[in-house]
Amino acid sequence: MLNNKSTESGIVQTRIKEYRTRFSMTQDDLAKKVGVRRETIVFLEQGKYNPSLKLAHDAAQALHAKIDDLFIFEDDEPEPETRVVLVD
Repeated sequence: MLNNKSTESGIVQTRIKEYRTRFSMTQDDLAKKVGVRRETIVFLEQGKYNPSLKLAHDAAQALHAKIDDLFIFEDDEPEPETRVVLVD
């Protein structure tokens, strides 16, 4: 389940909720593990808050994931394939 909200600084999708539910972890559980308020986790999951590198790292560690697995940035979307046709 991906959140498709877009923010100015580029996060368009987050998979925190997906990973959190794999471990039967509540938002409050994750918040306590990473040292933030539950509301911060809510905003992260909704794509309304861009985490600091430390928070992204701590969340990834708590969820046994890589930062790139939890946060998909707009810049990470693949470029459309371009084909060049040569005509004589």
